[in-house]
Amino acid sequence: MDRGVQVLSTVLPVILMLGIGMLCRAKRILTRQGVDALKTVAVQIGLPAVLLSTFASAEYSPAMLAVPLIMFALCCAAFYLGKAGGKALGIQSRFLPFLTTGFEAGMLGYALFELLYGREKLADFARIDLGQVLFVFTLYKALLAREAEGKKKSPAGIVKEMALSPIIISIAAGVLLGVTGLYQAMGEGKAILDACAQIAAAPVSALILISVGYDLVLRDIPWRAALQAVGLRLAVMAVLGGAALLLFRALWPQAAWEKPMLLMFLLPPPYVLPVFSNDDKQRAYLSSALSVSTMVTLLGFVALAAVG
Repeated sequence: MDRGVQVLSTVLPVILMLGIGMLCRAKRILTRQGVDALKTVAVQIGLPAVLLSTFASAEYSPAMLAVPLIMFALCCAAFYLGKAGGKALGIQSRFLPFLTTGFEAGMLGYALFELLYGREKLADFARIDLGQVLFVFTLYKALLAREAEGKKKSPAGIVKEMALSPIIISIAAGVLLGVTGLYQAMGEGKAILDACAQIAAAPVSALILISVGYDLVLRDIPWRAALQAVGLRLAVMAVLGGAALLLFRALWPQAAWEKPMLLMFLLPPPYVLPVFSNDDKQRAYLSSALSVSTMVTLLGFVALAAVG
């Protein structure tokens, strides 16, 4: 396939789905409740199916179990680097450290990675994602609840939230099937499981990108404040992403980490962030920063598609 055609075949579907999402908002084809329903289908049904199949079929080794721990530590480091950077730059928002850590893999990362490298490579991305998923569902949300509501989340509340999350359940089930060898022992049953997962996961990329496009509102953005936050995040991601890549290459020289690592560290922070703000001004600031960060991610996606 011609290189230009290959790039366009990767990039144009993304632009098309984002454009449809923006059109649905402009023409009121979808309501906010309708878009929330699309997100629910994608994140509560489709994405768990992808993760179950991906983790079940992944290869495991004792050394690879260290990857989630490293990613968890990197997310913690990103939080405190963001906090320090915000003080140095004189940025007042108390939510700034939450903009410099965590990755929106569920609502964006998996869709973009699959379009770039194919579903058969998703296990590489999923291994890296596992550590940050655990971070977001534990420490991130606990700190966010304390900052937003002024109260601590109990360990029991955190465990309950994780236990009820379809994403955590699907990851746990997939890891159990893969680590124990049950997936390989299923024989022809593997094809049935994969077929069920495939049909549930088929619309995920389109639904996610339409939802992202719907929420990508570019008017009335406080550009200076948003660019400060995004610029700080990019600086933090460049430092930690580079360090992580060097560490992973040293520990596992035979593994190909560049593709999943590059995309992961290009992703915006978790889209759930504005929901936790009870201040309209802060909510608008967070939404603007997320919109700008998403645009940066999409530009990075185009660059990755262009270089292959």
